[in-house]
Amino acid sequence: MATSLTKTDLAEVVRRARAERGLSWAKIAAAIGKDPVWTVAALLGQHPLTAGDASTVASLLGLDDEAVAVLQLMPYRGADAKIAADPTIYRFHEALAVYGPAIKELIHEEFGDGIMSAINFQLSVRRRPHPEGDRVVVTFDGKFLDYAWQHSAQEVS
Repeated sequence: MATSLTKTDLAEVVRRARAERGLSWAKIAAAIGKDPVWTVAALLGQHPLTAGDASTVASLLGLDDEAVAVLQLMPYRGADAKIAADPTIYRFHEALAVYGPAIKELIHEEFGDGIMSAINFQLSVRRRPHPEGDRVVVTFDGKFLDYAWQHSAQEVS
């Protein structure tokens, strides 16, 4: 089935339909039994949905069969420059530009040579009341993956 609808186009359709129907992201996530952050990322084009989940979302949002098919496509992950310029998203880039090297040093000190997975990964966003204004608490929770340099017997000799 050839489709002209892209995941990017569908993300805007989903955002509009959700608002028009007065549905929270949490309610949509609960309907498919998935984490809210993962669900929002998926519906904005960053993850594929199963056929069943895509059908459930389509029913909730009044989407057509073409949308159901697009929701199941493998994505091209990442953000384009226009999205990266959004002030909220830009602040994450800014925070990582300032604190990224410190985070890297602390990860290596605690775990050794390796990285935090963004595939075996969870993310949560919550509000924390504070007398000077509520705080946004974002938690990245990724599996540590150590660098395992392996050499065959032929390479060593």
